[in-house]
Amino acid sequence: MPQINKSRSHSVVRRPLSPLSRLRVAITVFFALDGFLFAGWVVRIPAIKQQTGASASALGLALLGVSAGAVVTMVFTGRLCRRYGSHQVTVVCAVLLSLSVALPPLTHSALALGAVLLLFGAAYGGINVAFNSAAVDLVTALRRPVMPSFHAAFSLGGMAGAMLGGLVAGALSPTRHLAGLTVVGLLVTAVAGRTLLRHDPPAGAAPDRPSATPGRRDPRTRRLVIVFGLIAGCTAYGEGAMADWGALHLEEDLGAAPGIAALGYSCFALSMTVGRLTGTTLLERLGHGRTVVAGGATAAAGMLLGSLAPSLWAALLGFAVTGLGLANLFPVAVERAGTVAGPGGVALASTFGYSGMLLGPPAIGFMADWFSLPVALTSVALLAAVATLIGAGTRRAVPERPGVSPEL
Repeated sequence: MPQINKSRSHSVVRRPLSPLSRLRVAITVFFALDGFLFAGWVVRIPAIKQQTGASASALGLALLGVSAGAVVTMVFTGRLCRRYGSHQVTVVCAVLLSLSVALPPLTHSALALGAVLLLFGAAYGGINVAFNSAAVDLVTALRRPVMPSFHAAFSLGGMAGAMLGGLVAGALSPTRHLAGLTVVGLLVTAVAGRTLLRHDPPAGAAPDRPSATPGRRDPRTRRLVIVFGLIAGCTAYGEGAMADWGALHLEEDLGAAPGIAALGYSCFALSMTVGRLTGTTLLERLGHGRTVVAGGATAAAGMLLGSLAPSLWAALLGFAVTGLGLANLFPVAVERAGTVAGPGGVALASTFGYSGMLLGPPAIGFMADWFSLPVALTSVALLAAVATLIGAGTRRAVPERPGVSPEL
């Protein structure tokens, strides 16, 4: 009997991961790396501002280099993915992102900073389109709506990058810190990139796409992609507004101490991460259309509470609810755009989304000057409501994948 048990124990062998599972792990790693590197750069902006001697306005113009580089590159990355493959483009852009994150501390003027941030933004925009395209193909092959899990990895990577940056800010100069991120990025790319380069995108990942490109030959496809891009833009507008104005609202309008005010964005970011981690289950139960409708309505209600509540803790609750509501709107919009139009759809929807994130902070600033900051923040609720209406109107536009709840 002991011999039988021994043979049974030796017969237990771990099964190797399937190719699709290995691809999922690799793509998840690239999402997390993207968030990690971007957050590492963001937390060192104050030190680099001091190093370059840039004024606030000059720094603002330099930072536009990230946005300009990202938006311009997103337009062309879809074509590169169709020609060379989304896996190859992801790896190349990851290398460029890892190398370019070390450049900002080497500059000594706002002009030079803006120039290197153009390169950083180009790599950032390119990798976002490429790995979202790879993720869309994998989601279709898996026949499970796992897109939110990839974006949850991005959020977790960002939180890790920000925490690490805060810990080392007093001990390491920006040059050493960001150079260290370059090393980490290249090592991670070397490991995870091998899996991507060894595996082609899953065969037959998108058999029902009307067109590979949302172009002139298929106006309906292009209209659908633009509609999904609008959902992404409405969502990203709220993310940008919360990042730049949430803490200021708590501090100036509700009298919160700086440390407590900083909790505002933390509540928002943490609840968004939790929402994305549970997004697959939500999509499997509700389907994509109803998830957008429910998420948009939740975000609208949460932001009305967060912006207009007279109490600090009610506002924090509103921020958390807003994060839960917005969590899965961007992943769903990008996935739907990729389903109907391939990498070109992902590129166009991502461009809309990133543009919304760019427009949010300055738009809030202008409205705050004209009216007040609480009133300006209600625009986040308004655009979340717009996303809800769009989601309701497009519920039947794209068929659900097998295994996902059908729309009623």
